[in-house]
Amino acid sequence: MAYEFITVSIEDAIGIVALNRPKVLNALNLALIDELVAELERLDRDPAIRVIILTGNDRAFAAGADINEMAEESAISIMQKDQFAVWDRMRLISKPIIGAVSGFVLGGGCELMMNCDLIVASETAVIGQPEIKLGVMPGAGGTQRLTRAVGLRKAMEMLLTGEPIKADEALRYGLVNKVVPVEMYFKEALQLAKRIATQPPLAVQAIKKTVHKAEDLPLDEGMDYERNAFYLLLASEDRQEGMKAFLEKRNPHFTGR
Repeated sequence: MAYEFITVSIEDAIGIVALNRPKVLNALNLALIDELVAELERLDRDPAIRVIILTGNDRAFAAGADINEMAEESAISIMQKDQFAVWDRMRLISKPIIGAVSGFVLGGGCELMMNCDLIVASETAVIGQPEIKLGVMPGAGGTQRLTRAVGLRKAMEMLLTGEPIKADEALRYGLVNKVVPVEMYFKEALQLAKRIATQPPLAVQAIKKTVHKAEDLPLDEGMDYERNAFYLLLASEDRQEGMKAFLEKRNPHFTGR
């Protein structure tokens, strides 16, 4: 499909989606988010795709919401557009999404990053939620996901001051998985995606869903959910192939069945 604000490419079993508004540091307007979610859903339906990478460019993953678009909106007009409903659809993507981020990762850009399952950041990444400086607050999950990621005290500091943190601090707080030089962050994300793409797709998707359930469920309910997912995987052809390959001392060939 042809898009105005994102680009899409495929490498092996990896779908690569790049935000593409470089003149405004990939500021997130409504049309970009609509295109992005539509493409994520398309890749999620494609059986040939096993992992998705979401990225921007070296200067900016996304510097926040498009303030030019928002400035003249009223509370009623934004509510009527229900602009955050499309963000909720990202939670339903079953395949793992790896964020490859660099430069500005602010506001909506930080919220978008936190929708990813794994995150590789460049050393130049500057990450934060500066909405308070505009008289507002995050609306696409910033208060909720940031608190779960870095803890209450650090989230409160970042949200109430609007001050961002650098990549190395984000790594210490567990907000990102890895920090590498700027010339390496996309390559590192691609290598990670390729490693995951060799794993059995059904197990990958079951693990992603079960890990996210850990955020929402009490431990005993989460354990029940995990065990039921485990039992279902026992019925898969990939489970038979994986164990057979192990016993035969060869590499398995997983098909997603």
